[in-house]
Amino acid sequence: MRTRGVFGDEVKSVSVMEGDNLTLHTDTKLQRDDVIKWRFKTQGTIIAKFNKDTNTVSIYDDVLDGRFRNRLQMNNQTGDLTITNITTQHSGLYQMSINGKQTLSYTFNVTVYARLPVPVIRRGCTKNSLSVSKCVLLCSVLNVRDVSLSWYKGNSLLSIISVSDLNIRLSLPLEVEYQDNNTYRCVLNNTITNQTQHLNITHLCQTCSDTTGVIISAY
Repeated sequence: MRTRGVFGDEVKSVSVMEGDNLTLHTDTKLQRDDVIKWRFKTQGTIIAKFNKDTNTVSIYDDVLDGRFRNRLQMNNQTGDLTITNITTQHSGLYQMSINGKQTLSYTFNVTVYARLPVPVIRRGCTKNSLSVSKCVLLCSVLNVRDVSLSWYKGNSLLSIISVSDLNIRLSLPLEVEYQDNNTYRCVLNNTITNQTQHLNITHLCQTCSDTTGVIISAY
């Protein structure tokens, strides 16, 4: 079987947010005797089939422990496959094969990103060797993967940290003067979206004492 991607011979990579609907299409003109099969190639399992000659669509959404149940739709004109309300467990390789006068195969690499949480900024205190207090802030998120966490001063990037694997907590510190009038924001982002938390210095950065705030030691 000759295999080709949507663009030349390359597999098409598709990114989508969890909860969205995704349609996989190839813009291929179907012939009357074509039979189209969609496989979740990661598992090698057929999930949908379309016979152009009889105009018959078959959906196999109970396979793979029902992960596709009530989520699959197939266009009986184009053979396009739609996955509704997609989740991260639907990430993987999908293959559309066409058998008839033409024999073709198209492969899609689908990555589903979880909805990003809004970063949380909490405060602490530290004192340097000259005993001059500064406000220490920690921007954190829980249970995220394939993201970057950044501090910005205005439009200037101050610091960034990235993680690929699922992490219990991703945190990034920032130290500012108590009377700093600049604008700061903490940004969590992946390849297709972001979430931003703006810093209110007056609200969070109050004078450190033994009874307020979280004390963070700096060395």
